[in-house]
Amino acid sequence: MNNKGVVVDASRGGSDQGATGNGLVEKEVTLEVSNYMVKRFRELGVPVASTRDKDVTLTDEERVETIINAFGKEDQVIVISNQLSDGQGEGAEVIYALRDTDQLAKNIFDEIENEGQVMRKYYQRRLPEDLSKDYNFIIRETAPLDTVIVDYGFVDNKDDAMRLDEEILDYAEGVVRAVSRFLGYRYTSPEGIIDMTYIVKNGDSLYSIAAQYGVMVDALKEANNLENNTLTIGKVLVIPRNENMPSSDLTYTVQKGDNLYEIANRFGVTVNNLISVNDLKSTALSLGQVLKIPSGTKEKRIYTVKKGDSLWTIANQFDTTVEALKRVNQLDSSALSIGQKLVIPN
Repeated sequence: MNNKGVVVDASRGGSDQGATGNGLVEKEVTLEVSNYMVKRFRELGVPVASTRDKDVTLTDEERVETIINAFGKEDQVIVISNQLSDGQGEGAEVIYALRDTDQLAKNIFDEIENEGQVMRKYYQRRLPEDLSKDYNFIIRETAPLDTVIVDYGFVDNKDDAMRLDEEILDYAEGVVRAVSRFLGYRYTSPEGIIDMTYIVKNGDSLYSIAAQYGVMVDALKEANNLENNTLTIGKVLVIPRNENMPSSDLTYTVQKGDNLYEIANRFGVTVNNLISVNDLKSTALSLGQVLKIPSGTKEKRIYTVKKGDSLWTIANQFDTTVEALKRVNQLDSSALSIGQKLVIPN
């Protein structure tokens, strides 16, 4: 998919507090969630903008104008409006536009559920006086953008409030994961674990792909939230990790922004190794190209440095040493920069 960008909307703001309860204020929580999402999308290379990055008041019209101005009024833009509710209900829900399919909403719903939140439903909501229109202003007025409302739960429900207070950023990460995969970007977790992905081509089946990677068809379906065995050409599949996969069978599917040097570094081989094994005539790569990885290699763990990190904390997190980190990454000092990629020694 070639979407132009993602706009993250933090609901409420300024004089509009929104839903409140159990010490939670909607405008504050949605701002925290939205700022986190923007940071994560930038780390993943996804073009992103936001309606607000601080506590300011926005009218409905100003909010919509900000969204439209971010990437233009095209259907190649995804809008995520982060919201909370009150009313003594429980759980999260996703609302999507009448103009769109349910695929993105379902993916977001599934990923938040995977993070442990109680889930209600994903659905479309119509305006009672005109059933051809969406009920929610932000969905209705941002057409033809692909707009979804993600409501994470009820602040006046004690159980929901406790989960939101402790796990809201985990739910936000679930949304980031769903959207980045939906757009075809390679997803890397905050801990630096990289998705292995495969782009479906003509003649593929779930059975043939599962056999190629040494995984079960059911595991492949579960990792990609597939309800049946139907595949479409160009669909990006996440390959579940199988630690028993023979290294001689290891392959890598070229993603947007890849080059031979980065791929070689990830697997601990040389560019010449890759060229030789794949019989390449040049270093040029094409999106979706499947590369064989030389026998006896294993994909390295990659960690993205975030605020507050040091070599010491990272070494402790991954049960290694500062010296090993510096040696593997050819570091001359202990200085780190936010967003820097580090190879974690096995």
